[in-house]
Amino acid sequence: MGQRERTERRGALTRAWSRLVSSDEELESADLQQEVRQCGATPLTACTDRDRVTASGAISAVTLQPRGNTRWLQADLKDGSGLLTLIWMGRRSIPGIEPGAHVKVQGRITTLDQQRVMFNPRYELLRCPR
Repeated sequence: MGQRERTERRGALTRAWSRLVSSDEELESADLQQEVRQCGATPLTACTDRDRVTASGAISAVTLQPRGNTRWLQADLKDGSGLLTLIWMGRRSIPGIEPGAHVKVQGRITTLDQQRVMFNPRYELLRCPR
């Protein structure tokens, strides 16, 4: 066995061991970060206030928030590196936007009440990679 084969085998064993000793949350984060790279999206940790970005990840929660006389549909998007709150103003529901759904969104990130938020993003439902 040559040096290259030993190095490749050692790398494969290291990755396998890492997956065995990692928590479910760490594994999910790693999978989501890989999905972000495959979609050509920007990791949330690399986004700054007022950036126009493409982000992707999994919806972790969906709520309906009352704002005056209207309702806002709010969804939390996790990409394995951070959390982004998506808000659709005047919407009560959007088919497919539900916990566990994988989406790709485009819009401008802003900060509201110390949370990273994207208002009325364009979205695309993705097939779950698992």
